Amino acid sequence: MLSALFLKGRGRSALDEDDREILEEGLANVHTLPSRHLLVRQGAPVHVSTLLLDGFICRYMDDREGHRQIVAVHVPGDFVDLHGFPMKRLDHDLATIGPAKVAELSHDALERIVEQRPRLTRLLWFSTLLDAAMHREWIFRLGRLGADGRVAHFFCEMNCRLEMVGLASDGHFALPLTQADLAEACGITGVHVNRVLRSLREQDLLTYRHGIVDIRNPARLKALAEFDPQYLYGTDSGRTMA
Repeated sequence: MLSALFLKGRGRSALDEDDREILEEGLANVHTLPSRHLLVRQGAPVHVSTLLLDGFICRYMDDREGHRQIVAVHVPGDFVDLHGFPMKRLDHDLATIGPAKVAELSHDALERIVEQRPRLTRLLWFSTLLDAAMHREWIFRLGRLGADGRVAHFFCEMNCRLEMVGLASDGHFALPLTQADLAEACGITGVHVNRVLRSLREQDLLTYRHGIVDIRNPARLKALAEFDPQYLYGTDSGRTMA
């Protein structure tokens, strides 16, 4: 199923068989995108919402000098632009990080879902609320943590989200970000990222080489990051949609 990872580990069980079939029937235009491919340009009209099937997609904004700030990273199972349905455009750019596979849900199909499937509509809404919860946590991370804490928090979050969809195990997962990407997600310079990664490695907390993350000491990394996964609303937190 194209939607097999949608809300996996975060309340997917609330989808009944009919809703799963409706969602599957609406998904179309499955295609593979190259690395660093621009999906949506800021301000451009949007007529479909994109479900990420494989790979990673980021949301980002550029300042007047062209410096990029990554404001979200999406993992398989995420709808990356559901809010484009009511808003009709995005206030940021969307691009792949590495190669990615996506499926599209047309806004016409979404309109029918809203009109006919209230439970599925609530779960799609819940998906956008998860994005908002993560945005709030990213604001906290950028505003209150030092460089080491920011990077540690980013890796803790990615590990938790990828574990939910079966793409991380025992703190080990693939993540095709460059050090420049990591800097743009954490609001620090590339040089500073290099120093932080070296420090985390020397403390035997985490290694990150050639796009592979290995968290060596989860408890100490979480403490450094002040990381509490409650904002991710995982199934075992008891806070999923019912």
